[in-house]
Amino acid sequence: MKTARVRYEGDCHEATEANGQVMLQDGRMLTEMDVEWLPPIEPRTTFALGLNYADHASELAFQAPEEPLLFLKGPNTFVGHRNKTVRPEDVTFMHYECELAVVIGETARDVAENEAYRYVLGYTIANDYAFRDYLENYYRPNLRVKNRDHSTPLGPWLVTADEVPDPMNLMLRTYVNGVLTQEGSTRDMVFTIPQLIAHISSFMTLSKGDVILTGTPKGTVNVEVGDEIITEIEGLGKLANTIVREKQAVGRS
Repeated sequence: MKTARVRYEGDCHEATEANGQVMLQDGRMLTEMDVEWLPPIEPRTTFALGLNYADHASELAFQAPEEPLLFLKGPNTFVGHRNKTVRPEDVTFMHYECELAVVIGETARDVAENEAYRYVLGYTIANDYAFRDYLENYYRPNLRVKNRDHSTPLGPWLVTADEVPDPMNLMLRTYVNGVLTQEGSTRDMVFTIPQLIAHISSFMTLSKGDVILTGTPKGTVNVEVGDEIITEIEGLGKLANTIVREKQAVGRS
C-alpha cells in the first residue's frame, strides 16, 4: 500500500494512492496537483548515513568507511513533495542526495541482521540536500550542513514493506530540470539495511516512526535557485522539489 499525508481545503488528511490519484479517507479522489503534500510520516529520531556508497565516497576522494558513519537530523528539516528548499545567499555549492529512507515499524533493540526486516514498516524517498560550504569534515557533518529548515524533502508516498520485496536492489535517479544527473542502485550500499538496523539497535532502541536515511550514490552536482529537482526510486515514485532564494520562502507552510 502507498500512503501519504496531505493538506486539502485547509485540513490535513491521510490518503492512499489509487490508479495514479490521491484518495482521501472519505473516498474523494484528487489529482497530485490538487493537494499540498506533507511528509508521508512525522519522523521521530532520524539517522542519516555518510559515505554509504563507495562510488560517492570515491568521487569525494574518501575511502568507504569501516563502520556506519551516523548523524542525526531534526524534524524541522523535513518538507513534503512539491515544496521548496532555500539556497542560502552565501552558499556556492549546494547539492541534492537521492536516498532510500527506511521507516521503522516497531520497537527494536539488539536486532539480529537476519531478523531486521521484521522491524521495517516501509520505505520512502528522501532528498537530503547538503550545503558543502559549511562542511567541516565529511565524517562529521555539522548542523548547518544537514539540519537546515526544509532541507530534506520526503515522500511523496510511504510504500509498505510488503510491496518492496528487495529493497537492496532498487534503482535511484535524480533529474535536474529534466536532465538525468545521478543514477545508482541500492545494491551498492556499503552497509545494507539489515546491517544498519542491527548496528543502531545494538546501542540504542529504535522506535516506531524512526527513519534511517541510507546514503546516496555518486552524481551529486550543484543546484541553483529556480532548479526543479526530481529524485526517483524504483517502485516508490518521484519526489519533486524546487530551489528558491530566502526571500521567496516567506509564507511557506
